[in-house]
Amino acid sequence: MIRIGILGDIGSGKSFVANSFGYPVFNADEEVSKLYQKEKKIFFKLRKEIPDHISTFPIKKKEISKAILSNNSNLKKIIKIVHPEIQKKMKIFIKKNINKKIVILDIPLLLENRINDKKDILIFVQSKKLEILKRLKRRENFNEKLIKKFKNIQLPLDYKKNQSHFIIKNDFSKKSLKKSIKLILMKILK
Repeated sequence: MIRIGILGDIGSGKSFVANSFGYPVFNADEEVSKLYQKEKKIFFKLRKEIPDHISTFPIKKKEISKAILSNNSNLKKIIKIVHPEIQKKMKIFIKKNINKKIVILDIPLLLENRINDKKDILIFVQSKKLEILKRLKRRENFNEKLIKKFKNIQLPLDYKKNQSHFIIKNDFSKKSLKKSIKLILMKILK
């Protein structure tokens, strides 16, 4: 099995690119949302660590956002609780898809949390800053301060780009994206 890790800036279109490959995708953001909605043990752990912000189950993203914005240490507390669960979910995903030729890992903190394997093929999604900002502003829960906090815990984009085997210039058009993916897959699968 070939594991492809998708890297890039917040709002660069990593999930769009990941889903365009046509192979099973592990989307960490979706898995985190499921944890907040379905896992009571996560609720209890978070309520214990940040009781001023987490009070109801299922956990609302607004509660998480307020917790992160109110105190710098809250983001670290949340990550400490949530990321081990995400890693377990990823292992289950890998086992479930063990017979697939390729799996795609759409995990924002793939390198930061050392979730990647040395044999993983890393693809950096590059988008224009203005396009990223436009896309982020269209998001329902857009909050510039929150995005800055997330960027502060991420490795520099230049580092991620340098670690990558391939770069996809994402102009958010399916036609050019399909072409880039086809060329990458030809190189990977040869």
